Amino acid sequence: MQSTATSPEAYIEELPQERKEPVSRLRKTILENLPEGFEETMNYGMIGYVVPHSIYPDGYHCDPEQALPFMSLASQKHYIAVYSSSVYSDPELLKWFTESYAERCRYKLDMGKSCIRFKRMDDIPYDLIGELAAKVTVEEFVDRYESIIKKR
Repeated sequence: MQSTATSPEAYIEELPQERKEPVSRLRKTILENLPEGFEETMNYGMIGYVVPHSIYPDGYHCDPEQALPFMSLASQKHYIAVYSSSVYSDPELLKWFTESYAERCRYKLDMGKSCIRFKRMDDIPYDLIGELAAKVTVEEFVDRYESIIKKR
């Protein structure tokens, strides 16, 4: 369900009523915890948090015109998703996240490589998502990204 909204506010406004509050709260949590240097934007039809071209001019290797994606937030058909490139690229961070999730949530973690899915709006660990957003600085993320991309 890719949106054509041009701002995070417009994106949230077009959501079904039952999704507006949790997506707004996730957005607020991410923004409050996001390290300096990352920017909020709209990309790929989602609310995105990126390393801007002013910091990393090379952009995203799949599409250099796009800023380097760090996190994204989206309302999908059956769930709300938080996409985290840092969890995907860092096994230690993934281990921390999965263990912390299990300690805080009633239900089993539903996760793909970078996609954390929330099907139950009453069991979203907002504080954990905030901690995840805060765990990696722009510099650390760019260094990790380059170490992975340059291996290819």
